[in-house]
Amino acid sequence: MAANVETMFYTRTAPWHGLGIRVESAVNSEEALQVSGLDWKVIQRQIMTDTYDPIPGYKANIRDTDEKVLGVVTDRYRVVQNEEAFAFTDALLGEGVKYETAGSLQEGRKIWLLAKLPDKYIIEGEQIEPYLVFSSSHDGSGAIKVAMTPIRVVCQNTLNIALSSAKRIWSTVHVGDLAAKMDEAHNTLLLAEKYMGRLGTEFSRLSKIKVSDAKVMEYINLLLPMDEAPTDIHRKNITRIREDLKIRYFDAPDLKHVGKNGYRFLCAVSDFATHAEPLRATANYRENMFAKTVEGNPLIDKAYEMVLAA
Repeated sequence: MAANVETMFYTRTAPWHGLGIRVESAVNSEEALQVSGLDWKVIQRQIMTDTYDPIPGYKANIRDTDEKVLGVVTDRYRVVQNEEAFAFTDALLGEGVKYETAGSLQEGRKIWLLAKLPDKYIIEGEQIEPYLVFSSSHDGSGAIKVAMTPIRVVCQNTLNIALSSAKRIWSTVHVGDLAAKMDEAHNTLLLAEKYMGRLGTEFSRLSKIKVSDAKVMEYINLLLPMDEAPTDIHRKNITRIREDLKIRYFDAPDLKHVGKNGYRFLCAVSDFATHAEPLRATANYRENMFAKTVEGNPLIDKAYEMVLAA
C-alpha cells in the first residue's frame, strides 16, 4: 500500500491539465499569443437562410485562419480581438508578474492566458503560489475575466474556494489608453492581494476546527453520495472514489503534519478534485477540469461549507 500511496501523491500532471503552450519567454501579451498560436483575428459575417436570405439582427463570429464559426451574436456585439483582450496585462510585467501558459478551449471559442504572481505565501506552514488566469470569449458568452487560482506547491492542488469576503473572479473591460490600462492592471493586483489575504485567514480558521475520523467519513459520504437503490456498477464506482478520497485524507504524506482538522480535509478534497482519475474520461475532460480551475470547483466549495457548518 505504501508504494501505491507514494505514487498517488507524487506522480502529478501539469497544474493546468496539459492544456496550452508554455510562453515564459514572451516579452508581452502579443508575443505570448503568437507563441501559443492564438495570433488570429475574428471577423464577422452576415447569417443567411438556406435560400440566402439575410437573417437580420445576428452575425457569425468567424476565425480568419480557417473559417471556423466561433459563435452567433447580435448586431450589438463588439468583437474584442485576442491581442486587445490581453493588452492591459502587459502592465503587470513591470510588477514582476510572469506569463506562463496560453491556450484556447472549445476549439477557440474561449482563449486564456496564465500568469504567475511574484509573491509567495506561507499559509499554515505551507507554500501557496498565486496564479492569475485571464480569459476572453468569442461566442458571446462573457466578458474578459480574471480568476485568482492559488496552488498548494507541495502537491500542485488548486485551492480556489469561494469567499464571501473577497472576490476570486472579476471582470475587466477593454481599455485603449495607456493610463487606463495601468489602472486596470493595478486594480487586478489589489484584488488578487486581497483574496490571498482572506484565504490565509480562512485556512487558519479551518485549521482550528477539529474533525474526528467518524466526521470525516460522514463528510465523504455526503460529498460523494450513493443512490438509494444503487446498481452494482454504481455501488462499485462510488465505493472506489470514496476510498480514493479516504486515502487522500488519512494517508497523504504531505498532510501527516497538518493534524486532523478542517484544513486537512479541504486539502484532501482539493487533491481529489484536482488529480483523481474520472470514472469516465470523456473527450472534453481536460477542458472541463480547466473550467473548474477557473470558475470554481463545486466539490471544493461544498467541502469548505460543510466544515464551517460543523
